[in-house]
Amino acid sequence: MNFAFSEEQQELRKSVRKFLEDKSPISEVRRTMEDGSGVNERLWEQGAQQLGICAIAIPEAYGGLGYGYVEQGIVLEELGRALAPIPYFSSVVLGASALLLSTDEDAKHEFLPKIATGERRFALAALENAHDFDVSQGNTRAEAVGGRYRLTGTKRYVIDGVSSSDLLIFASVGDQISMFHTSSDAPGIQLEETPSLDLTRRLATVYLDNVEAELIGEVGGGGELYDRIMDVACCQLANEMMGGAQRVIEMAVDYAKVRIQFGRPIGSFQAIKHKCADMLVEVESGKSAAYYAAWAADNDEGELKIAAPLAKSFCGDAYYLAASENIQIHGGIGFTWEHDAHLYFKRAKASQLMFGDSSYFRSQLATQIGI
Repeated sequence: MNFAFSEEQQELRKSVRKFLEDKSPISEVRRTMEDGSGVNERLWEQGAQQLGICAIAIPEAYGGLGYGYVEQGIVLEELGRALAPIPYFSSVVLGASALLLSTDEDAKHEFLPKIATGERRFALAALENAHDFDVSQGNTRAEAVGGRYRLTGTKRYVIDGVSSSDLLIFASVGDQISMFHTSSDAPGIQLEETPSLDLTRRLATVYLDNVEAELIGEVGGGGELYDRIMDVACCQLANEMMGGAQRVIEMAVDYAKVRIQFGRPIGSFQAIKHKCADMLVEVESGKSAAYYAAWAADNDEGELKIAAPLAKSFCGDAYYLAASENIQIHGGIGFTWEHDAHLYFKRAKASQLMFGDSSYFRSQLATQIGI
């Protein structure tokens, strides 16, 4: 395999980075943080319709551009670098992947073209309890009524749930976990924003009271499907985290060059040099893990079972280390609300804990390799 990016992939990176620098500087991110939905609508529309980022990893047969997870990973790396406040991860990574990995061809043809254009925003509603990442342990129930289903229960930690147009919900039919689709404004649904650490990525609680929904795929296929979705999600979250980690390294190094202490730049002090070196080693290693996981997602599903938890655990720790050290290098100013360091620190911590902390994924990795 060749880990070097092709010229076309490098051009994709340049285009996405230039687009985000022009349309979503950090001042725009801060403005969007104060909005009710937390979504930059103009950025979302232009990114989806003009740049085509939502269609990257969707096959041409379903209205996409037909590239793979490696190219989508490049987009996510740049989105993470910019802390772009759009529901890309929730809709394009989680939502589209859930549909693509399902066996429901009708649902794929109906919804994927709309995800590709950004017309519809999907959110995945799977988890219910804190520190419980087993989708089979949920209490949400689905009852068959005249060929359709009625869902009752509560889903928590739904990424971008309030700003979504559609929900993919995991619920039990008897003792069989299955996935269902419904509109976010369907009768019986209540969406409530959940206070969260990261203000650039909103979470929601979804209350379901006898909500009509349609089955996606087969009854009982939800457990295996969720595991496959999580492999892709962890892989792509790792790429997003490495974009943010690279940005905080640049922030730290730039500051160390211009901050004068005792008549010399602080970057000349050995303690600061060691911090920057440690950050670089961790982040470069994390990039290798993330890129490999994206390759595995495209080429080897069996290898992805190992690469995904490896990338999620290692990249989560690497990003958190880099974001923490960035604050330390900035000193007192790094702790202020006015400085951008805290935005990356909060995203790093939230991403590190998403779907399970690093210990959880190291345990999964150990299971996969037979330790």
